Amino acid sequence: MLSPGLLAAGDPTLATHLAVHGPLRPPAPDAVADLAAAHGLTGRGGAGFPVAVKLRAVAGAAHAGRRRAVVVGNGAEGEPAAHKDAVLLARAPHLVLDGLQLVAAATGADDAVLAVPGPVVAVLERHLAERADPVPVRLVAVPDRFLAGEESALVSVVDGGPPLPRSKRPPVRERGVAGRPSLVQNVETLARLALLARGDRRAAAGVLVTRHAAGLPVDVADVPLTARLDAVLPLATGVQAVLVGGYHGSWLTVGTAAGVTLEPAELAGVGAALGAGVLAALPEDRCGLVETARVVGHLAEQSAGRCGPCLNGLPRIAAALQALARPGPPHPGLLADLGRWCGLVVGRGACSHPDGSVRLVASALRVFEPELAVHASGCCRARPGTAPFLPLGSGA
Repeated sequence: MLSPGLLAAGDPTLATHLAVHGPLRPPAPDAVADLAAAHGLTGRGGAGFPVAVKLRAVAGAAHAGRRRAVVVGNGAEGEPAAHKDAVLLARAPHLVLDGLQLVAAATGADDAVLAVPGPVVAVLERHLAERADPVPVRLVAVPDRFLAGEESALVSVVDGGPPLPRSKRPPVRERGVAGRPSLVQNVETLARLALLARGDRRAAAGVLVTRHAAGLPVDVADVPLTARLDAVLPLATGVQAVLVGGYHGSWLTVGTAAGVTLEPAELAGVGAALGAGVLAALPEDRCGLVETARVVGHLAEQSAGRCGPCLNGLPRIAAALQALARPGPPHPGLLADLGRWCGLVVGRGACSHPDGSVRLVASALRVFEPELAVHASGCCRARPGTAPFLPLGSGA
């Protein structure tokens, strides 16, 4: 059932890429959006927005403003538990670069940027040197920050600024890099578009996922959206809950997770989304409250700190969750306060960071509700001395 898909090439060279996938024969620029629309291709960066809509919006803004567009391939994977973009860039960089050329043609762009973590820039420079693309591609190193891949934050980095989100008005599609209409598209989305242009009609129906399970190495797989979650991640024994979507995602009970596919509509029906493509099976010897408190503390530290929900709300929410994660009676009213504070930050941030963080907290309080009573009695179900399960990145 699991297919190599995007990761089919044995090595990342251009020769192997062409041998496996064949040459790219681009459709007419106007037909690229039609191709994405015909196959329902959505973004794989987290939001799942229709690719065709973004392409047409940027092309339209460029035409209306009589300014050439800029296209940006987003490989800034700041999610500590996600490795899909890093693996894709390491194993199939030419699919990403092909996709970048396709969206450049579709939007009339004369500037193409691939924004990636600093350590991979030198490797990608060598792959670029193998190519003769109509639109030159420049590489931009992105800091290792959780919010660096947010659309407006990435534009700031490309412009030489800090990796911080900016106001949504005007939107990036109208005024992005250097004040020009800009398309920011995740690297997996670009690679899938490159396969669609080669006639691989299955490309839009797959997704890269990073899998975390106790006793197994963390890996990345290309799986169909129609796959059941329990066929992608081992859930048979020793698992107490499943994290879907990463650190802006949701916890699900094993019973709920095992019964759904990765189709966006099915996941939405149980309060989840693929988000960053992270699937993690929490083992029985860990505490879900402790794991979530660690992650939310990290999210609070990684915020831009530019608006009230991040500057004041997230640190307070993180502190409350950490108090609930410690064995012993909590301060009276703390759980009620936590719920109230979560409600106050939703929809009020300059970006979606507070909303995503609160989504994780709300799902944890729901799924791990029995553990709250255990902690209040002075106990914790986690096995003493066990290492944390969810990663927080280097230095965390």
